[in-house]
Amino acid sequence: MHPAPSVIIFSTMSGIGFGLLVWLGLGHPGVTGFSAFVFFVVAYLLAVGGLIASATHLGHPERALKAFTQWRSSWLSREGICAVAALIVMAIYGMGLVFFGSRWGFIGLIGAVLSLGTVFTTAMIYTQLKTVPRWNHYTTPAMFLAFCVSGGALLAGQWSEAFWLLLLTAALQVLVWVRGDTALAQSGTNLATATGLGNMGGVRPFEAPHTGPNYLLREFAFQIGRKHAQTLRIIAFVLAFVLPLLIILLPFNHFLAGVAVISHIAGVFASRWLFFAQAEHVVGLYYGARSV
Repeated sequence: MHPAPSVIIFSTMSGIGFGLLVWLGLGHPGVTGFSAFVFFVVAYLLAVGGLIASATHLGHPERALKAFTQWRSSWLSREGICAVAALIVMAIYGMGLVFFGSRWGFIGLIGAVLSLGTVFTTAMIYTQLKTVPRWNHYTTPAMFLAFCVSGGALLAGQWSEAFWLLLLTAALQVLVWVRGDTALAQSGTNLATATGLGNMGGVRPFEAPHTGPNYLLREFAFQIGRKHAQTLRIIAFVLAFVLPLLIILLPFNHFLAGVAVISHIAGVFASRWLFFAQAEHVVGLYYGARSV
């Protein structure tokens, strides 16, 4: 799949932003007043900034409000509803912390659940696609949620929890890569099954469907070299997990904490780029851009 910058920015920033809201909703860190205000500003800038970035990917952004009416069948609609609900509830919860110095625990818990729900619905937009076997697996929402809570823990300064969550997320990321590399082949999808002609013998294209590049090739048949992908995986893994984990083990100081957060976010960007770039859409089989 074509790794559109707007979607990468959206899924990375909003995931970490809602992750921070999850921790704030659970009372970690236990801040009030101006300190709470700073944490909420950071969380909202990331979450809302990511949502705004996603709107630029829409062909007709002016029609975005209509998406809210399709919640019965659309994960995109459910994502929008969860996001708005989470932001409203967490704003109410934040008011209690900032202006009244009070933690309204039940409201915070609801906001945390809605924040997790927003990230889950985002993941399900991709998980539901049977045409992309790499995504069509339970590890996709698990990975999105793991990045959400581990990144949120880093931003919230919950170092002990962040350490174990980063280890868990790192293991899950490796699993996602390993399983994903064989997902298309294991799906059993090929030209024979797609055309229903397999019982007649070997199936191959007689000629290319188009004489030149087109939308399907640009968006759904994006390819990345194996060596390039392996290099990016190493970079993503080191930045998202190895460096932050090493920093957590060092005596705490604010500079190193900032480095850990920035490194993790950069690693998530690289990982999310690969998430899209390595997603083999089955339409590529018709163009000879995929092999199983």
